Amino acid sequence: MSAIKQEERSPRMVTNRQLRVGKWIESLKTSDVNQIWADLHRIVSSHPLVRASKSAGLLVEEGRQNAYTDLTQELFVALLSKERFQHYLDTEMTNPEIEAEISQIELTNLLTAELRKRYPESYRLARRISTLIQTSKTFKRFDNIEGGDAHRRLADRTYGLAEWNPRKSRRNHQEMEPRVQTVPFQSRDTRMVGCTGDAQIVISNPDLEALIIRVLKACDSPVDVRSLRSFVMSRLPVMDIYLVPIGGGDDGNSEDDFKTDYDPVDNRENPEQDLLRREAETIAVSYVENFLTNLNKSVRGKVKQYNRMVSVLWHCYLSSNSGTQLEVAAMLGVSDSLVSDYRRRIETHLQELSFTGVGEARQFEQALKKKVRRIITENKEEIAVISK
Repeated sequence: MSAIKQEERSPRMVTNRQLRVGKWIESLKTSDVNQIWADLHRIVSSHPLVRASKSAGLLVEEGRQNAYTDLTQELFVALLSKERFQHYLDTEMTNPEIEAEISQIELTNLLTAELRKRYPESYRLARRISTLIQTSKTFKRFDNIEGGDAHRRLADRTYGLAEWNPRKSRRNHQEMEPRVQTVPFQSRDTRMVGCTGDAQIVISNPDLEALIIRVLKACDSPVDVRSLRSFVMSRLPVMDIYLVPIGGGDDGNSEDDFKTDYDPVDNRENPEQDLLRREAETIAVSYVENFLTNLNKSVRGKVKQYNRMVSVLWHCYLSSNSGTQLEVAAMLGVSDSLVSDYRRRIETHLQELSFTGVGEARQFEQALKKKVRRIITENKEEIAVISK
């Protein structure tokens, strides 16, 4: 009877691109973990956004044989932790519906969250550019003028200036790229924005719109959204910092390894610099007490609030198993806004510290971590004694 109901239900979110659908219901009912993992790996390997991320170098893998493995494991853990597998059975979803939800919602959300975390400024600016060209009357869409409102992915749509003729000639990417280089580089707006005030604005919306106009005029052609975002951001001082290896891999067998051996310049310090550095690091350790004292003063010496702030300092900044702001708020039993306020105060006092080198900062961090860990341990012991 249940099989008949599943066949009668209209499939939701099923695309024509999915040529193969896994036997999800059967695998979930029998708890066939291997088959579930294999189907997830198939979805990850064929997802267009995953392939685009890999070709752009946004997915770090350990060679061709393990491609997409880490992402598949993350997707599996995410679905398991959110109890989505049980939800699919409880709601009697069909195999195509399950396949479509995992591919179009769960995996896409996982990828965008990772991009937002690793490339926060690029992600934020790309979203702002897309919003501006769709909402501002200065721009209009060119790819749907003759064929009606054609349904296309946003990145593949073509936009230009509203004042242009609908039949304006198009240029290819190779022609437009050198033209964009003639647009002046935009200076960085260092004003702080966001609910916690910890992100720089980079460029205001009016200036961003003016920059898009200058880029389109330099191209003298309608441009697809993907290329337009790339062109505009190439004229902006975007700072997404990430580490890259200076040499090849450990095994030397991967095709992606660097082919050139590098011999870095010897920048080791001389004896005098070593002595000065160690003295500065010793002084940095003494900053810990002053820093914690300032935190205590910021809550007017109230013990309960100070202990909460120390816990936020530990879970958000010092612990290796730090979680998100929402997770820390739930762990401490307080609101997200309170954690955000404590983080703002902590970062304000951290910015007041001045170190002349990385070594000083590391010594300060180690001493601060040791001190905060001791405070948290003592608080737990006091609570345990009181509860007895």
